[in-house]
Amino acid sequence: MADIAELTALIEPEVKALGFDLVRIKLFGSGDEYTLQIMAENPKTKQLVIEDCAAISRRISDVMDEVDPIEEAYRLEVSSPGVDRPLTRLSDFMEWASHEAKISATEIVEGRKSFRGVLNGVEGEDILFTDAKAGDVVIPFSLVSDAKLVLTDRLISASMPLSSDGADEFETEE
Repeated sequence: MADIAELTALIEPEVKALGFDLVRIKLFGSGDEYTLQIMAENPKTKQLVIEDCAAISRRISDVMDEVDPIEEAYRLEVSSPGVDRPLTRLSDFMEWASHEAKISATEIVEGRKSFRGVLNGVEGEDILFTDAKAGDVVIPFSLVSDAKLVLTDRLISASMPLSSDGADEFETEE
């Protein structure tokens, strides 16, 4: 299986060259069913439109065909992080401060490994967090194994789509 750090070093410059930020690279599956998932975003909108995904996919496909860093057959999937996005960079925890999130740690932090509550930002390399059960906690970013925003009405409002063109154009049968 390919090394994620090597894939990131190969893919991130290509994504940046198109004007986007890389959010996450994930390679998963088994046997002959592997998927290389690339999440990216426009730094201004925090979203991608379908044309952005297509442009990234074409560029990454060309590079991957040339370098061939993954021995196994795989499917390439390019997407926007979505509303309940994963939090993968320290800057994500600052940018989405005041929103609800779930965080899993690789080691016990203040008696727990799983947290659900409100992001309060960052201080240095630490995430400031108010857990619904444990209260205020400081979670070292280096110990985060998984983190994502929790879907709430407030988050939906903060993540409105770039365009609603076509949203009213479908018809239903009565």
